[in-house]
Amino acid sequence: MSIAPDARSGAAKNLLDMDQVRVDPNCALRVPPALALRRQVLPFAVVEGQVFVACADEADSGALQAVQRLFEQPVQAQGAEPESLKRALTRIYGDGKGSSAVIVPTRGRIDPRSAEADSKDSTGLCDELLHAAIVRQASDVHIDPYEETMQVRFRVDGQLEKYRKFPIALHNGLVSRFKVLGGMDIAEKRAPQDGRFSHKFGPTGQAVDIRVATLPTKYGERMTLRLLALQTESLTLERLGMNARDLSTFEDAINKPHGMILLTGPTGSGKTTTLYAALRKLIAHDEWNIVTIEDPIEYGIQGVAQVEVDSADKVSFSKALRSVLRHDPDVVMIGEIRDRETADVAIKASLTGHLVLSTLHTNSAASVITRLSDMGVDRYLTAATVRLAVAQRLVRRLCKHCRKPRELTAAEALALDHPEAVGATVYEPVGCMYCANRGYCGRLGVFELLPIDEPLARKIADGAEEAEIIAHTREHKVPRLTDDTLEKLMQGLTTPRDALSAVTVW
Repeated sequence: MSIAPDARSGAAKNLLDMDQVRVDPNCALRVPPALALRRQVLPFAVVEGQVFVACADEADSGALQAVQRLFEQPVQAQGAEPESLKRALTRIYGDGKGSSAVIVPTRGRIDPRSAEADSKDSTGLCDELLHAAIVRQASDVHIDPYEETMQVRFRVDGQLEKYRKFPIALHNGLVSRFKVLGGMDIAEKRAPQDGRFSHKFGPTGQAVDIRVATLPTKYGERMTLRLLALQTESLTLERLGMNARDLSTFEDAINKPHGMILLTGPTGSGKTTTLYAALRKLIAHDEWNIVTIEDPIEYGIQGVAQVEVDSADKVSFSKALRSVLRHDPDVVMIGEIRDRETADVAIKASLTGHLVLSTLHTNSAASVITRLSDMGVDRYLTAATVRLAVAQRLVRRLCKHCRKPRELTAAEALALDHPEAVGATVYEPVGCMYCANRGYCGRLGVFELLPIDEPLARKIADGAEEAEIIAHTREHKVPRLTDDTLEKLMQGLTTPRDALSAVTVW
């Protein structure tokens, strides 16, 4: 048995702030809640073969030995700030009175007839997966059946990571349980299905909205769960990653009484999150009548009337928008402009004194103009209504505690269209106890903002093509997506690999 207290002779020890630590559920959920709460211990990461355990009392060898027996790995005691440790324990284990699934580690080949398969019912396994996903701050849970095992993976910070493998014997029960929760047909196994339910989590019973989708595969139904945002209070423009220049430009645009603000980028680039952050900014300063039309509603915002598009087409984007305009809104947020009809109504709404916020699927801010033209919107209407086009991407945020510096290579600088940046100091991930040994903590946006000023509006009205618009922006030194990305690289906020995967120009 190896228990290594974090001894630092001759100096006052810095206590770990658990509010700054991302907890690995594979560690935390192996400990019975009663033990963790009673002895104030929380295993939170495995780094270089050692299990890091946050403790209120590092001298409590009995508690540390109990934890060590559960892992069969060396345990590293880490003194934690008492109040932050209590918050972390409550967040993960609640009050210890409710049911809480504890992970039973499996080693070697998984036998479907094992005691684990017999003892884990579908309800307990369902609770464990949801609990672990929320602790890990995952956005999606993927359940994939194979011949002998069921693989569960989480999407964290935009990347898939393996969680655990389970016996295939557990698959049908687990899928059926989620189907029941989502209001789906448990007898239908040969056709894709969609559902939705709410799951209460934590000591306050906070509800998390979860979308469920199934897909028939060779070895059974594959299932994906999308966990919608827990903390909407953190959705502010300042936290998205905009620099001071872009933030000022964006706020100027949303403070105008009418016009359109369009966000563009691929699926999963954070467009909806930015729209919600803009709405929070608006309701914090003005008593405006704000209505949204979404498919689906992803975040609940107090003070905003939110309308969900119906899958049966009883409430489409265009139908809902026409109805919304009869409710005297000041601001209308449309989840996505998908067709000419929706674009026409949105254009007319902005022309008649409404501020309209929406998204388009294009690759750059300049291509917003081309996309609207492809939908059949007249160029003079685009020039008269669009106030700001925003292109954005998401990149992983480096853990500030363990990143290591290196020089930007010539190939990387060229791919970012900044050959002059060769040799600049950038950073790579390492992995430590703060980031659950991943090297990353969350994500941030990189942005390209294109304000439609009077000279550019005239060019658009005259039928300027995308190449001419780009030439105009470069002539006037409008910052590009690659400029913001390079700035964040040199600040040590993300890595060259993430930056290149998001905004490579070649």
